[in-house]
Amino acid sequence: MLSRLGADRRRARWAGQAPPGPVRDYLATPPPGPRTDVADLRLLALDLETTGLDPRSDHILSVGFVPVDGRQIVLSGAEHLLCRAEVEVGQSATIHGITDDALAEGIDLRTLVERVATALTGRALLAHHAVIETEFLSAACERELGVPLPMTAVDTMQLHSRVLRSNAGEGLPQGALRLPTARAHLGLPRYAAHEALTDALACAELYLAQVDRLSGGQPMSLKALQR
Repeated sequence: MLSRLGADRRRARWAGQAPPGPVRDYLATPPPGPRTDVADLRLLALDLETTGLDPRSDHILSVGFVPVDGRQIVLSGAEHLLCRAEVEVGQSATIHGITDDALAEGIDLRTLVERVATALTGRALLAHHAVIETEFLSAACERELGVPLPMTAVDTMQLHSRVLRSNAGEGLPQGALRLPTARAHLGLPRYAAHEALTDALACAELYLAQVDRLSGGQPMSLKALQR
């Protein structure tokens, strides 16, 4: 309870420091509470493509996201955004397929952060290995608007470790927690990887399958998803 109060106070302080606009609105709106049942939980499944894995030195290239309301994926809210990079994509293009020419037509980083903040307002973040999304987006927000972007997150990689009854992946074959492998384990179709919107949708579908498996049809709270 004390940690939740501390987080709320920090969030309120950052809201007061943020310039008027989507990020301030996001910070001023409480995220879903820990007792929220999955049937009522509003999430935003989100994936980033970046030039690397270090938010201090690498750059966001694209973001894809799709809302999840309870047990329904809201395709009408899906978006895919390209971000004008401050550097050339280099060798990372062999993974995500995004070219410098394509990024030249993208939006600036501040606009991308604000678009994400608008979509995320009142929702929890849903991502596969969510530390990548939380750290990159918060670092970008702090760089562009002077405040971090705290997020309540649900991580489908962690959930799949529980599906497989493993503690943080211990004792599992290499790659067992990767998004395509986790989807295959639950009978979901294979999608092409490393396209932000496709991966966000793949994560949303995986989450619904994981909730069905872990809840056994019983009520399940946000706190239970994050344990």
